[in-house]
Amino acid sequence: MPLELHVDELRAGPHVLLRNRQLRVLPGEIHTVMGPSGSGKSSLLGAIAGTLPPGVQFRGSVSLQGRRIEALATEQRQVGLLFQDDLLFAHLTVAENLLFGVPPGPAAQRRQRVAQGLRDLEMEAFATADPATLSGGQRTRVALMRALLAEPQALLLDEPFSRLDTGLRGRLRDFVFTRVRQRRIPVLLVTHDAEDIADPAAVTRLD
Repeated sequence: MPLELHVDELRAGPHVLLRNRQLRVLPGEIHTVMGPSGSGKSSLLGAIAGTLPPGVQFRGSVSLQGRRIEALATEQRQVGLLFQDDLLFAHLTVAENLLFGVPPGPAAQRRQRVAQGLRDLEMEAFATADPATLSGGQRTRVALMRALLAEPQALLLDEPFSRLDTGLRGRLRDFVFTRVRQRRIPVLLVTHDAEDIADPAAVTRLD
């Protein structure tokens, strides 16, 4: 079932960011949101995930898998979220960061999923590495995989590829897009780069 957002009003203090907007993202669809800085792109994702900062107010509704989630706590919404900052846990190894994203279950199966995630990322040699020793691109890959391992019912991406070099950016983008399409996860992607657009027919532009 789709991710559906109805924005009556999204306001930052006295400033109205968005008003009377609707979005519907189908399972497996990567819907892109573009617009200048300050147009409300990141706040739109925050309204869906329940991570709006103090002073930013949302009036409207958010539905995912046929249930209303706007009144739920962030951890109850089953929405994966990846910002420009990777937010890896500094006190955990790469494998432990990935394990944090894996849902509860038998320990052996959870470790197996982490091992597969490392293989998919071609980072098996970094399983015990300190995240601080990774390059920016490597950190982004780990954060993306952690979000996917959590099995979200929707995935929100806020310019996650922006720090990667051109070649890696394309490979990682293709990997993520292929994976979410296979799992039929609705994806909302905020970006400034037209190269990130997965479907020209699924683009919302904010003024």
